[in-house]
Amino acid sequence: MNFETFNFHPRVMAGVRELGYITPTPIQLKSIPPIMQGRDLIGLAQTGTGKTAAFVLPVLQRLLQCPRGRVGALIISPTRELAEQTYETI
Repeated sequence: MNFETFNFHPRVMAGVRELGYITPTPIQLKSIPPIMQGRDLIGLAQTGTGKTAAFVLPVLQRLLQCPRGRVGALIISPTRELAEQTYETI
């Protein structure tokens, strides 16, 4: 399975390719589909397994689909370090 399977917007896929992502990690495989369906999710995985991309890619997908001028997503991070990591990823 690869990231093409998720049918991301072309701009999201361009970012995926630019980052060199080819095969989704287990946390990404399990979390991206329900997040893209608008479902809530809690996931647990070790550092470096792609958790940030697992939720950021579907959020970016949704932002590209929603009308401009509206709040499309709110990301709340428990620590400054995690907020910085998320910011850098986006």
